Amino acid sequence: MKRRDLLLKGSSGLVIAFNIPLQAFGQAVPQPRIDPRFVNAGAWLEMAPNGAVTFYTGKVELGTGVDTALAQMVAEELDVELGRIAMVMGDTERCPDQIGTFGSITVSLAGPQVRQAAAEARLALLELAAAKLGPQGLKTENGAVIAPDGRRIGYGELVDGKRLQRPLSGNAKLKAAADFKVIGKSAPRMSLPAKVYGTHDYIHNVRLPGMLHGRMIRPPVHGTSPVLVDDSALKKLPGNPRVVRKGNFLAVVADREEQVIRAAQALKVEWGATVVWPPQQDLPQLLKTSAAADRVLDTAGEVDKALAQAAKTHSAQYFVPYQQHGSIGPSCALADVKADRATLWSPTQTSFNTRDSVAAILGMPPGQVRLIWLEGSGCYGQNGADDVTADAALLSQLIGRPVRVQWMRQDENRNEPKGPAMAMEVKAGIDAAGNIVAWDYQVWSVNHGGRPGFGQGGNLLAGEEQGMGKRFAQVGADINAKPSYVLPNKRAVLHELHASPLRTSSLRGLGSPANTLANESFIDELAQLAGVDPLEYRIRHLKDERAIAVLREVAKLSSWQAKTAPAKSGVGKGVAFIHYHNNAAYVAVAVQVRVDADSRTRVQKVWVAHDCGLIVNPDGVKQQIEGNVIQALSRTLIEEVRYNRRGIDSLDWASYPILRFSELPDEIVISLINRPTMRAVGAGECTTPPVFAAVANAIYDATGTRLRDVPFTPERLKARRAA
Repeated sequence: MKRRDLLLKGSSGLVIAFNIPLQAFGQAVPQPRIDPRFVNAGAWLEMAPNGAVTFYTGKVELGTGVDTALAQMVAEELDVELGRIAMVMGDTERCPDQIGTFGSITVSLAGPQVRQAAAEARLALLELAAAKLGPQGLKTENGAVIAPDGRRIGYGELVDGKRLQRPLSGNAKLKAAADFKVIGKSAPRMSLPAKVYGTHDYIHNVRLPGMLHGRMIRPPVHGTSPVLVDDSALKKLPGNPRVVRKGNFLAVVADREEQVIRAAQALKVEWGATVVWPPQQDLPQLLKTSAAADRVLDTAGEVDKALAQAAKTHSAQYFVPYQQHGSIGPSCALADVKADRATLWSPTQTSFNTRDSVAAILGMPPGQVRLIWLEGSGCYGQNGADDVTADAALLSQLIGRPVRVQWMRQDENRNEPKGPAMAMEVKAGIDAAGNIVAWDYQVWSVNHGGRPGFGQGGNLLAGEEQGMGKRFAQVGADINAKPSYVLPNKRAVLHELHASPLRTSSLRGLGSPANTLANESFIDELAQLAGVDPLEYRIRHLKDERAIAVLREVAKLSSWQAKTAPAKSGVGKGVAFIHYHNNAAYVAVAVQVRVDADSRTRVQKVWVAHDCGLIVNPDGVKQQIEGNVIQALSRTLIEEVRYNRRGIDSLDWASYPILRFSELPDEIVISLINRPTMRAVGAGECTTPPVFAAVANAIYDATGTRLRDVPFTPERLKARRAA
């Protein structure tokens, strides 16, 4: 009997079953598919006789601390100690489908569901206690129900020997912000002790009885077919290595990991004709001349007329290259596929979507495939986690034994989907007083939605290599293309390209870092043209008080001094602002840089003012902001996928470096603006985009030279200064 069947048919624990409406603080949020097992009977919350609470969520922990934040919400509404709560995450057999874990929507989407579940459970416990303690004056506290006369019954005692199924009405009253005891208080990360002591179960540590190890054999250029495979050298190697092939899907397996690595190196493969990629230096122009579907994202007034009548006009072009996720550990997954049942162990961000796509590859109904989530390397976007899961599954099916696949570093860098390259052009006009009277924005990018989904096997490499169909969500390139400023005449147009030379998908922030680089660099350039301090110039064109508040706060944090021209002293400050997605968090970032005589840029200090509405765990939010800043600085200053006309060159840490500890800022100062009565909108990625522009603006202040193409390398700065 399965665990869920046991619980629903007669366990001695409390089970809360519900199908909660997905509404977050009155605002509609994306709807997940309806899992038949959870319609009106989804067991999300379970309480053991000893009072310990287990909560089941489709969200997963990627290093963002959402396991702790969600547990705090359970603790708050259920009146139970945080340490008594365990979170089970991303298991498709035990957890509901809450979409995936991305887009800074976990707290805003799953949070209201979690709180409603816990609040409804608390009411159920009060009803049980009323039969023993009387119905009047009962309250809950620290995992117990307490009567007015002081008698108390622990939650575990109340549910012992009973089975409770209770539909979630959605009407259980949530605690008011004034009554919060756990939400809004800093709490230690739940998984941190195990990580510190080396006992945390990462996907890379999992071993299955009787499993084989697999390594993928893929071409230098994506989409190329193997025409000749010579495995003669494998016959002399230990570990019983052998080749596994289905269509263009090619791999080797062996008994041990070091044996399969050696076998993969010994295998000789002749690849067919390849697509010749365009020269990398031509990429910005290629984006602008490629076939695309045009979409107007924002329009108001008469832009062309206003430009013609403006006192001054200005235009600029910006570019962000392909970038990688830079996961420290390569992707890894395990699978045990039998004739009528498959079990996958995966670090995916999208458990249900990945399960469905892998099921299509295996030719099995999704209900016969279980995906068990385990934490892997940080990704913040789609790295190789989903693809390696499909690799392990198909190999296990073809071999008939459990298989563990861990990509090599070169596999990860070559085959993971890249963050798309993007080109932006902005043109604007100002009047005699320096006010913006016209704004014309264009962006060229492929789609950023390459994740598994729609039950399509071809969304993953293993399925694509068998000619299976693809279908992707159309998302990402438009994020923050629309200006946040109040402008009388404006236009924003997305040219969504039909194809990309490199395989692409989502990277932290999707199109927002590139769009914000362009928008927030350009607003600085207009401030210079108007002779106005750039921070004050932003405020001049804003009406949203929350937007103005973060700018005022970052000015205070950074001791901002008004300026109308670059200092050109080698040390400079820059500022940038974002209203993420134009409807989520408000963030203002100020940066101080030092540029030396050899044009090397060091970021010395970073100041962040951050408003994401309700804050569940202040320390957790600060940690996320720090992570955003560091990763964004790396992407801004260093990271760029290099390729030649026949393949990717950035295959190791030497050819794709990331920021080192010695290169971190001396100080990151953060001010959190908590708004406990407002909707929580997440903090997982919203600080990343403004860092790009803040650094560009700081370099301009330090040198008088404007950089518009990421990354801001010494070579690029030297070339611009010499021009």
